[in-house]
Amino acid sequence: MRIVSLIASATEMVHALGLGEFQVGRSHECDYPASAAALPVCTKPKFDVSGDSREIDRRVRETLKSAFSVYDVFEDELERLRPTHIVTQTQCEVCAVSLKDVESALSQKFSTRPVVIALEPHALSGIFQDILRLARACGVEERGNALVDSMKERMSAIAARAKSTGRHPRVAAVEWPEPLMAAGNWVPELIALLGAENLFGEPGAHSPWMNWEDLIAADPDAIISMPCGYDLERARREMHWLSGRPGWDGLRAVREGRVFVADGNQYFNRPGPRVVESLRMLAEMLFPEAFEARHEGVGWARQRSVAAFR
Repeated sequence: MRIVSLIASATEMVHALGLGEFQVGRSHECDYPASAAALPVCTKPKFDVSGDSREIDRRVRETLKSAFSVYDVFEDELERLRPTHIVTQTQCEVCAVSLKDVESALSQKFSTRPVVIALEPHALSGIFQDILRLARACGVEERGNALVDSMKERMSAIAARAKSTGRHPRVAAVEWPEPLMAAGNWVPELIALLGAENLFGEPGAHSPWMNWEDLIAADPDAIISMPCGYDLERARREMHWLSGRPGWDGLRAVREGRVFVADGNQYFNRPGPRVVESLRMLAEMLFPEAFEARHEGVGWARQRSVAAFR
């Protein structure tokens, strides 16, 4: 078996299923576990990914005017690696290499016919189903069942402890700071699992655009910025798009010190086994009386002062 994963969450699944020794290629975004970094890279973005959130949004829009994806697949590298299994996704043309990318690559030069496994992680149930789908395709269905059962058990324990506090904080989860976008897909489900109220974005639906006026009117108890594809430090640098807007200082979450930034790249926007860690981080942020902040400074950080993000 020779596996090429073209999506970071799938690489995590491959290793969580005990199949890491069979992975022979990866996408440019596959960075966990650390051992995956040594594998040949099979993709790259079509545009420069440096710059702030407004500039990246502009480049994505311009690229999608003339292409069905913002990524290139290296057909020659795939041919050289001769995979038996290729893992990609159908969820988002911006988040990762898509099924269309892979189909295009295979139709052009590929001499073999690998099994293509297309993941569809629109919601929590989709993440579990994707793990099982990958496990079945690779002949380790029992491992897939065990992994999913373990994830569900751990998440249930976290949810039960959060709910035992009796609090129901109202939460605004922000997936992109400029233009403003709320977190969707599985993030609203994670918030609801803890007994908190998600104010923007629908479970199982793509992340929606937000109006600043609606955020001001909602006046959430907590605000969590988790930009897609950004690590913690980069998320911190982009907070000025929020803190510089009219009315920011008057928001309850700002006044009471419940504004947080999170690593969207490694955790919240990555639909793989570490979604359990994402839930735990939300619990640490929203229910500090019940959870030790063991991920603070690594997966999330709190606002110390309004000036800190200026």
